[in-house]
Amino acid sequence: MTGLAVMENVRRYRTIASLCRQAAAFRPTQRHSLLAQAEQWEHLAVVELEGYFGASENVSFDFPIQALQRRETQWNAMAAIL
Repeated sequence: MTGLAVMENVRRYRTIASLCRQAAAFRPTQRHSLLAQAEQWEHLAVVELEGYFGASENVSFDFPIQALQRRETQWNAMAAIL
């Protein structure tokens, strides 16, 4: 599965979780059930991300190498201060 497909699935899962939480705000009698469903959808999103990044060792990120070098320099500068 491609990274774009994984991100689309994660977006969908989190959207459904958000809708469950919103519905829970307006349906007090179903609140616990809806919040449990939201938690399950969030869990699916995390599992999807972990499955993709854990199984794919050569994941290509869209960051240019210069951006990574700048970020490393920033971290080193912050570490030196601490």
